[in-house]
Amino acid sequence: MMLAVRMAMAASAAASFTVLAHGVHDGTAAPEWTFDGWVVGPLLASLAWYAVGYLRLRHRTTAATAHHASASLFIAGWLVLAAALVTPLHEAGERSFAAHMVEHELLMLVAAPLLVLSHPIGIALWAYPQGGRRALAAFGRGISTPWHMLTAPMTATMLQAVALWAWHAPRLFDLALANQGWHVVQHLSFLVTALLFWWAVLRGHEHRVGVSVGCLFFTATVSGALGALMAFSSSPWYAGYAISGLDAFGLTPAEDQQLAGLLMWIPGGVVHALAGLALFARRLGREGGRFDAFDNACHRGGLRGTLPKGAAHDRFR
Repeated sequence: MMLAVRMAMAASAAASFTVLAHGVHDGTAAPEWTFDGWVVGPLLASLAWYAVGYLRLRHRTTAATAHHASASLFIAGWLVLAAALVTPLHEAGERSFAAHMVEHELLMLVAAPLLVLSHPIGIALWAYPQGGRRALAAFGRGISTPWHMLTAPMTATMLQAVALWAWHAPRLFDLALANQGWHVVQHLSFLVTALLFWWAVLRGHEHRVGVSVGCLFFTATVSGALGALMAFSSSPWYAGYAISGLDAFGLTPAEDQQLAGLLMWIPGGVVHALAGLALFARRLGREGGRFDAFDNACHRGGLRGTLPKGAAHDRFR
């Protein structure tokens, strides 16, 4: 898991170096770090909240290995969030659509699944005293029905698809570029719907793996279609970039948009496809383990004459 942390730190450093080098190359002022209180405040608060819960839980249990793995995933996801929202990549995204697309891909394809896989809620709750944990647990039980509705695979998939397509409509995207408040809302929409989506497909019930895999491939198709439209467009969609006069990465605004479309189309499709294949492979592995256990139980129970050794597993291959 420490490899994931190192990869996230390397991604942050690489993003910073890339945009800084771009600023020097094209003669514009190099993008700077963005220390917006509305972003830095929640980032630091979430890290402190998780850290306190993790340390308290670690002192009360011997399952240190599992908690260490979860903490490594959470830190990796948190670092990717910081790389997308605080490093010079964020300011570069106001000048270049391709840089903006990298920021969105980090939020939705890297940070969101890492945070979901870290199981953060159960650990972060330990930051509260016992009475607070009980109250929050009761609150969680009270909202379990709407939560299950929101994290149903098909519902979460459609919510993310709507957010993706709606915010890339020219009018809404230009609104986000021109207004900092709407820019925050745009990023929150992407992050929240991505968290719901990855929670639904990665932490759903085992018997719904087929549905989750289908949702992953559907999302790859939906996001890929939007990226392909951008990649094959010969004119820029967004006035905020078209009128800026920026020669982004040595590209015209139209070429910058085409690069952004490719970034949405290809990496997004690869991530969703690999996640779908991983879920499918894990399901096959578990089924194989069940058949092996059943086979061994038959032989321990004296059913040697019923099935030949290994037949229970071979039958379902």
